[in-house]
Amino acid sequence: QPVGQSYAAEARAHGLQVQPEALGRSFREVYGAQSRRFPNYGHGQGLSSRQWWLDVVKQSFRLSGVQDEAALTKLAEKLYRDYCSSRNWEVLPGAAETLSRCRQLGFRMGVVSNFDNRLEVILSQCDLRHHFEFVLTSEAAGFAKPDGRIFEQALRLGGARPEQAAHIGDDYSRDYRAARAAGMHSFLLRAAGQGEGPEVPTEHVLPTLNHLLARIEK
Repeated sequence: QPVGQSYAAEARAHGLQVQPEALGRSFREVYGAQSRRFPNYGHGQGLSSRQWWLDVVKQSFRLSGVQDEAALTKLAEKLYRDYCSSRNWEVLPGAAETLSRCRQLGFRMGVVSNFDNRLEVILSQCDLRHHFEFVLTSEAAGFAKPDGRIFEQALRLGGARPEQAAHIGDDYSRDYRAARAAGMHSFLLRAAGQGEGPEVPTEHVLPTLNHLLARIEK
């Protein structure tokens, strides 16, 4: 579900009525401001990712008109926990099949993500963690994509040279271009209906994850 709907549903469970659209707008505004003020979950600025997210949730509700501090604390704690479960995440079509096939072919795989330390649990909850040899979050690395140092850490964890590795992601700057700047191959997941972005060679574009193996073979 969109964040606004998830947050509004949790608010209703606490006896509060907040419009999902208003919450969605507030969340986008607050998340952007928090990311600029405290990049990478406040790493190096005295914040934990948990506190970073609790602040985002509380500020999103405040901006949408909720001022009850006791309710805000309960909502923030509950939503932080809820986003560790598979209930609030959707596995992309073709993900499990593609990952299984990659493992069968002998590829060593890892996750490199601008995410916090809940990612291991989320991947396990979504029955995906077992496909990967390692999970490297920006919180653990201390650097977020497109910083090349997170890719360097990933290559060390995977025991591979840049030219031996490929990165798959859905963001042109943070994933596709950044991985190539680090000397890796990369593919851009660009689903139908996403709209056109910067020009990328057709052979580097994945309309779905099911296209990955055919692209690698080329």
